[in-house]
Amino acid sequence: MAFVLRNMFSLLTFVATFSLLFNSCYCFYPKLLNASLAATESDWSPAGATWYGSPTGAGSDGGACGYGAAVEQAPFSAMVSAGGPSIFKSGKGCGACYEVKCTTNSACSENPVSVVITDECPGCVSESVHFDLSGTAFGAMAKSGQGEQLRNAGVLQIQYRKVKCNYPGKTIAFHVDAGSNPNYFATLVEYENGDGDLGSVDLKQALDSDSWVPMQQSWGAVWKLDSGSRLRAPFSIRLTSLDSRQTLVATGVIPAGWEPGQTYRSVVNFNG
Repeated sequence: MAFVLRNMFSLLTFVATFSLLFNSCYCFYPKLLNASLAATESDWSPAGATWYGSPTGAGSDGGACGYGAAVEQAPFSAMVSAGGPSIFKSGKGCGACYEVKCTTNSACSENPVSVVITDECPGCVSESVHFDLSGTAFGAMAKSGQGEQLRNAGVLQIQYRKVKCNYPGKTIAFHVDAGSNPNYFATLVEYENGDGDLGSVDLKQALDSDSWVPMQQSWGAVWKLDSGSRLRAPFSIRLTSLDSRQTLVATGVIPAGWEPGQTYRSVVNFNG
């Protein structure tokens, strides 16, 4: 009798344990999966999208941010966009990186593509957020071989989200504006990892080890300092990103004897 009772107790223990494990697996993992999917989908917001320029081009030759012919070259590689007012931000949005994807047309691949804001679309106000993409970037949202079909669709409703910029192997570059002179210094800032866009830029002269002088946004991604007196190079430049407010210093990046029209590369970049 004791043997039978022991066997019955062991059987009941096994059944209870198996039931607990089965119920835990059945109820727990789907909840985790749903929570993960919900968090991912919530990153995306609606926007409108059009395209301009050549069907396989970079939109315009540089546009309102001042990047010039660089928009066609790596790392931009024509994957760029003009932004409506809410994302161009009067030029403060220059350099910001976004993922965009379309799902509303049969030619849409539904896969996200990355673009950089390099131009302005002041009339793009029919939606709160609008991307006027280069022909290349617009076509990249299409299924293979259907880029032309998608470009013929007109205005698209798309999904977008802001992402970190990441330019592997690139450090921040400073292209000195052609109008710069010994009393006036202006520079285009490009290839910032992370936020991609800048909230403020400061300059420190060679013989002034303590004082940072705020530069003013001239236009687009160009920042200027009109000192009214002779500036003393080399210059160090301090950058503060727009959203995360990260700060980075390019020490002595503009050398003594700098020249207008030249590009000077730093040895630093934000974390991508």
